[in-house]
Amino acid sequence: MNKKTKGIIFIISAAFFFALMNTFVRLSGDLPSIQKSFFRNFIALIVAAGLLKKSGTGFKPQKGNIKLLILRSTLGTIGILGNFYAVDHLRLADASMLQKLSPFLVIIFSFMFLKEKVKLYQIICVITAFIGSLFVIKPGINVDIFPALIGVLGAMGAGSAYTAVRALSNKGEKGPVIVFFFSAFSCLVTLPYILFAYEPMSVNQVFMLLFAGLAAAGGQFSVTAAYSSAPAKEISVYDYSQVLFAAVFGFIVAGELPDKYSIIGYVIICVVSVIMFLLRETPTNSKNKN
Repeated sequence: MNKKTKGIIFIISAAFFFALMNTFVRLSGDLPSIQKSFFRNFIALIVAAGLLKKSGTGFKPQKGNIKLLILRSTLGTIGILGNFYAVDHLRLADASMLQKLSPFLVIIFSFMFLKEKVKLYQIICVITAFIGSLFVIKPGINVDIFPALIGVLGAMGAGSAYTAVRALSNKGEKGPVIVFFFSAFSCLVTLPYILFAYEPMSVNQVFMLLFAGLAAAGGQFSVTAAYSSAPAKEISVYDYSQVLFAAVFGFIVAGELPDKYSIIGYVIICVVSVIMFLLRETPTNSKNKN
């Protein structure tokens, strides 16, 4: 299995875990978004620490990567807080639309800062997949401008954070170290709010956030492995599979059935993903034939 195929598998796994995380976050009820964010990152921190200790790798990042790790963690924290704020203040469909901007932004940032070349068909595929996601989430027209801007800021934070993950991977930084550093950073940033404005939670809410944190850890490790394995231009389109997973979880949890527009969106996303994979394989196949 080559690195690009691994990247595709990992990014689809990340989409699954993040869709599961959002489901548990919604089931946790009416809690402040910062409090949800803290528990999400705290569980990921414990998981990352356990893996690092078990592997004997150590918690110390490689020399020269501290600044990039701080940048990745800062951008990732902005991404999480922006997304959670949008979910709390906008309709879920509108917040989801803004979150789906991040895969498109990954390719843009990778082109701008990592100088990764982007082919025309890759740009077309990502834009088409984004259009497909609009069919699924059907965003409304009347949106409060401030929460929407915060949601866009969150998407930019996530997209640029994943670009930083790719850069860290190119410098040889290990995935668990990246996840541990980011989770610890995010917990420290949100800790003052927890200390002074903590809201009591029921047993059910604690368990829902625990499961959300575990799912987030799975997603964080998967997305780190994905962008460490392959360039964003090759795999980011598969992140749109989160829309499909979210539809399945919505049916299981709330009995939500997709309408005709959602089905159109599913078809578009699946077809684009297949086309992207086939075009990606063409150069390799051509070399083998030669």
